[in-house]
Amino acid sequence: MRVTAAVLWTAAVLVGLQRSASSPDNFVDRSSQNLSSVPTDLPQTTEFLDLSRNYIHQLHNGDFEKTTHLRFLNVSWNGLEEIDPQTFLDTPLLEHLDLSHNNLKNLSGQQYLLHTVNLLVLNLAFNRFPTMTLGSEFSSLAKLERLKVGAKNISVGDFKNIAKVKLRTLTLLLEDGLYYEAGSLEDVHAQRLQIAFGHNQKIDRNLTADALSLFAEVEMMNMKDGYRDLSKQLRETVKIHTTSFYLTNITIKWQDLTEYVNVALNTTLKHLDASDVRITQPPRNETEVIKTSQVISFTARQAVVTSFFFSQEALYNFFISMPVERVAITDTPIIHMTCPKSQSPIRQLDFSNCAMSDTIFSSVVDDKFVECQNLRNLKNLTLAGNSLKKLEILSKRFQYMSSLQHLDLSVNSIGYDQSLECIWPASITNINLSSNSLTDSVFQCLPNGTQILDLQNNQISVVPQSILKLRNLSSLNLNANRLRDLPLCHTFPKLHKLLLRSNSLHAPSVNILESCPELRTLDVSFNPFTCICTLRSFIKLAINSEKNNSQSGIELLNWPQGYYCTYPEDVRNSTLRDISIPEVSCSIGLLVVAILVPAGTLIISVVILCHCLDVPWYMGMIWQWTRAKHRARMQQARPEDLVGLEFHAFVSYSQHDVDWVRNSLLPNLEGPAGGLRICHHEQHFVPGKTIIENIISCVEKCRRSVFVLSAHFVKSEWCHYELYFATHQRLTLGSDSIVLVLLEPLPQYLIPSKYYQLKSMMNRHTYLEWPQDRAKQRLFWANLRAALQTDLPNAPVTQVQEHLAEERFEDGQRLIG
Repeated sequence: MRVTAAVLWTAAVLVGLQRSASSPDNFVDRSSQNLSSVPTDLPQTTEFLDLSRNYIHQLHNGDFEKTTHLRFLNVSWNGLEEIDPQTFLDTPLLEHLDLSHNNLKNLSGQQYLLHTVNLLVLNLAFNRFPTMTLGSEFSSLAKLERLKVGAKNISVGDFKNIAKVKLRTLTLLLEDGLYYEAGSLEDVHAQRLQIAFGHNQKIDRNLTADALSLFAEVEMMNMKDGYRDLSKQLRETVKIHTTSFYLTNITIKWQDLTEYVNVALNTTLKHLDASDVRITQPPRNETEVIKTSQVISFTARQAVVTSFFFSQEALYNFFISMPVERVAITDTPIIHMTCPKSQSPIRQLDFSNCAMSDTIFSSVVDDKFVECQNLRNLKNLTLAGNSLKKLEILSKRFQYMSSLQHLDLSVNSIGYDQSLECIWPASITNINLSSNSLTDSVFQCLPNGTQILDLQNNQISVVPQSILKLRNLSSLNLNANRLRDLPLCHTFPKLHKLLLRSNSLHAPSVNILESCPELRTLDVSFNPFTCICTLRSFIKLAINSEKNNSQSGIELLNWPQGYYCTYPEDVRNSTLRDISIPEVSCSIGLLVVAILVPAGTLIISVVILCHCLDVPWYMGMIWQWTRAKHRARMQQARPEDLVGLEFHAFVSYSQHDVDWVRNSLLPNLEGPAGGLRICHHEQHFVPGKTIIENIISCVEKCRRSVFVLSAHFVKSEWCHYELYFATHQRLTLGSDSIVLVLLEPLPQYLIPSKYYQLKSMMNRHTYLEWPQDRAKQRLFWANLRAALQTDLPNAPVTQVQEHLAEERFEDGQRLIG
């Protein structure tokens, strides 16, 4: 029961934290500090005070006179023996009081409670109360919701002083040698009765009878035996007032469990619940379950089997064959669930956070999978947090569930092979596929009648238009995917709610919304907005939405707090509502006037100046000289010119992309995979030389130069030098001596002006783009190797190798010396 007390205290603190402003002085933890009295230096703002696990044996008047705002107090595990009646005179706001695990001795003498009229939770468990007689002071606790208490003797009239208190939960801690008088709980008015058994405590027949006849909810905790007595009493009880019966933290034999379930199913109980269950002696053969019942739901959480040798099929068959409307088995390591042997009345199934695989509900007959056809009444199916893999296979598993409407397959590892067909029941209207591994192809494998679709946290980059229309789709959640623009609504004309938070939208195209006539709610917050002209129409839409006068009537969620600029740099992290994009920068007519006129004036001035200084003549001479030098070199180019080239290619890249170069590029070009000799700075730059000398030397020794382009590349000064020298080397080796590899999308506006040669090459020459699709990467490597392949002479010993050899020789000489 120590865990239960800790959980109650933690829950109380969390509730309090939600109600109050966050301040370090609100919560004071003085637990386990060997205190013998209440500290006198407590902040006046204290609302949550933990004094547990100390040696405070007495509480005195004035101990809390400074903490008038105190609402939560934990004084458990202190050996507390006496509490002054005036102790809580100065704490009128006190709501939660934990005095458990102490040495209080008289439940009828707790006079301090007269000053705690606002108490909601009172924990007096594990003290030394001989009887359960509650004193008259308990009648002042009109707001009390939860009372936790224990004593060795419980008699009629013990609870008369709380007869007018409407409790939510009464928890009785049963002690060894308990005496309970029948009818003792008749004065209690509580929604739920919790009975916590001691180590050797057995079920008391009178207590169980009163519990079943007086309380709507009954929970028995920490049971290890006595289940047959419980089943017998349930079977013999004619009138049961209880509707919900709970077993928590129990150890039970399979035979006792199935007997209890069958007996309970034959009573007027409505809900059966079992949590933290350890099943011993699991079944080896089938166990029958009754065919009809008034019970509505059966729930099991955190159940484990203590033996490895048993019939899993027998265990699964028992639970799936229950004659109830709702079955939930959650947080339990079961890997499969069988199909009922006859048509099941179950309408809701929940197997969240288990270990279910794609074989769920199926069986194998003659090496073929046979799908389940006995769950035709099932309407809600939850399989979140399992080990499901293939969407097309799962659709077949559910194809005969003709009443299925709500399907939750979230938090799995589901993907879709678009070459296979999906077969869904036509009744599905709500499907949750969030937090999986789905891509754009998932739209080819969806139930046609879907109305609510949740695909958040997947890998979707675009909503394809060549799909069957989801004519009834009203809500689409695509949060946390990879979309770059708003999807067209031609395939779902009734779309009412569209969620696109945390995608890759730079400038949403507002005109696309014209294809969504029914759209009323839109969320595109927390996207990397590019605050340029293309975003002006979206900002206008958002501002109109904020003023509630938009003609489209679209509500924009999270505006304006969730909408920030990521580009340009001067407005980064500014909200869209706070920036201004001038109309002159976005209007073609104004741009013509504002740019062409000054540009024309500048051109005329430059022409006149050049004419006066004979600049055209000098430029013409330089051009003729350059062309002559170029022709001379080209005419001398012969196969013998390859002599001296040691490498097929020199690789230039940013240090930020080194992982891709090491793990992908080099392994696919060098060695057995590619057979090429690659030069890169980490291995072939010669120590002692300047970086510029190393760059020139490496470029001259390579037949071609490979540039790995990314946003980091154009920010690197050394990458700029490498590109510059490789461009000059191209005059000698030809235009095919430079190969561009685009590692990620690189818009022109992100390339600095000093990279004008790179812009020119990207506009005039074909470059290789690194594909994210693994299926296309093999062709990428083939093309790159073909572009670099050439017959080179055997490479001589490089300077780096010579340098390393010299160092080893010098080290050896030192050792000899």
